[in-house]
Amino acid sequence: MFICNVKLNGNKLGKILLGILFVVILLVTAIVCYRILGNNIFKTNDTAKIEEVQELNVNNYTNVLKAVHENTNQYVGQKIKFSGFIYRMIDFTQTQFVLGRNMVISSDFQTVVVGFLCESEDASKYEDNSWVEIEGKIIKGNYHGEIPVLQIEKIQKIEKPSEEYVYPPDDSFVTTSTSVY
Repeated sequence: MFICNVKLNGNKLGKILLGILFVVILLVTAIVCYRILGNNIFKTNDTAKIEEVQELNVNNYTNVLKAVHENTNQYVGQKIKFSGFIYRMIDFTQTQFVLGRNMVISSDFQTVVVGFLCESEDASKYEDNSWVEIEGKIIKGNYHGEIPVLQIEKIQKIEKPSEEYVYPPDDSFVTTSTSVY
């Protein structure tokens, strides 16, 4: 028969358990910080090459639109491709239109038109509300102040897509009008 006598020192055991608890808390904190901040801090290649054509879709449309308007200088020269409908304001020139999408802004499906101001010599060939796909380069332009403008390189008429609506960028969209239509 084997008998083992183990004497536990409460003071040492408390220090060991406190040390283990501290290490566990430190690991959990590190994991949480990485999950929250890691995607923004540790990126090595978060900008697109200007030569590449970046394709927008309904999932990234408003985020890209917002980013380009907030940081125009960073995106000048970038080529993008996307589709939308022709939308014109009364003070546009013959070569201008907005390539728009309806952005849903409320639970009762109210929408506003959002999009890039585009310039093309062929703009007058396309009717309002017709759907087109464009490829163009972002330049600085002027429409009631300096804004990004798409200088269209390719444009073609398309059928209305099944996913025609877009949604506000992330959770930070603030409505610019208080009136309800």
